[in-house]
Amino acid sequence: MKPVKKILVGLDLTSIDEQLIAYSSFFSELTEVDKVYFVHNIKRYEISEMLEKEIENVDLEEIITEELREKIEQKFTASIEWDILISDDPYTESLMSYIVNKYSIDLLILGNKNNESGSGILAFKLLRTIRCQFLWIPSNFEPKMDKIWVGTDFSNTSKKCFEFTNYLESKGSMNVQAVHVYSLPIHFSPYVNNSKIEPKLDSYVDKKFDNFLKKVNYSGTLQSFKILGREANVASKLKKEAYKNEVDLLVVADKGSNTFSNLTLGSVTEDLFNRDLRIPLLVVKH
Repeated sequence: MKPVKKILVGLDLTSIDEQLIAYSSFFSELTEVDKVYFVHNIKRYEISEMLEKEIENVDLEEIITEELREKIEQKFTASIEWDILISDDPYTESLMSYIVNKYSIDLLILGNKNNESGSGILAFKLLRTIRCQFLWIPSNFEPKMDKIWVGTDFSNTSKKCFEFTNYLESKGSMNVQAVHVYSLPIHFSPYVNNSKIEPKLDSYVDKKFDNFLKKVNYSGTLQSFKILGREANVASKLKKEAYKNEVDLLVVADKGSNTFSNLTLGSVTEDLFNRDLRIPLLVVKH
């Protein structure tokens, strides 16, 4: 597993910035990264003509840099090198992709405002296109990583999640669980007795879990956790159970077992991303 050495954190001058700075400090110290870059893109297209005239002699880049520097110095407590990148590119998506490639970024951290004012559109585009790992942080979440859930559908693509989580666990004491949501296909329900088939299905999933975890070769302590989803949406059930079990980080692969296009996300990952998720979501890229 490639270690995380360089992190990029997207800031937008809103209240969630302090949360992102604090979490990136926690994550950087945990994983012993080399450097963290904080980036903000000035959206000049949102400035009206009247305001443009008022600020034509104002150095926006300098003012914003100082504002961010003050926040970072207050919230970023890790003894790790960091830098601020300011731009006014009309296309934030292309700017972020450029920085990821130029600075060989290993992890991109963005804020999840729970779909407030379309805040997830940029992040969703980046999630599909960037090559580095992606960490989606909700507001008002305490930076901690005591319990991690790794979602799996027993596919080869999900194995990468365990490589990354194994890397995280090597950096600290964590409770890591491999989680699988299963259910009886709904079109079978009218023809079978659920009370008879569910124990057999449960046993079948146990065997699948055992075989899969042997192939993963996880060096830490890995527990299995299966969830009977019944007719519920997998992402919805995963989210509900994660809250109930006080999970600190949910790890999923960017691709599902039936994904063919490099630009297509797995359906569960996409569903999780589009929901009002109140815990951090780490999407492992392939």
